[in-house]
Amino acid sequence: MELHQNDILTKVSRYNLIRNGRMIYIDVHEKIQGNLAGNFIAVPNLVNIVAKPEHQGAGEDGQKALEDCLKKIKGLNLEDLFPAASPLTPTSKDN
Repeated sequence: MELHQNDILTKVSRYNLIRNGRMIYIDVHEKIQGNLAGNFIAVPNLVNIVAKPEHQGAGEDGQKALEDCLKKIKGLNLEDLFPAASPLTPTSKDN
């Protein structure tokens, strides 16, 4: 495959987790090329918002990565999985 040296390419399987009436996705990535935490990683997400690294799972296969992720998020509220929105920072001072 012809990719840039630092590109990461993965094959993705998607799961839906519904907790307390709210749904998130858990994408299990199989590494094709690039540097990841393992050959398989499981990443909770809201499509465009990815869970904090401490809530992501890794494993030697997809099932183990998913199990690792589910173990890490057991008992947590879904909103606690994601980074808090940072307040807007002014880009220039008023004159």
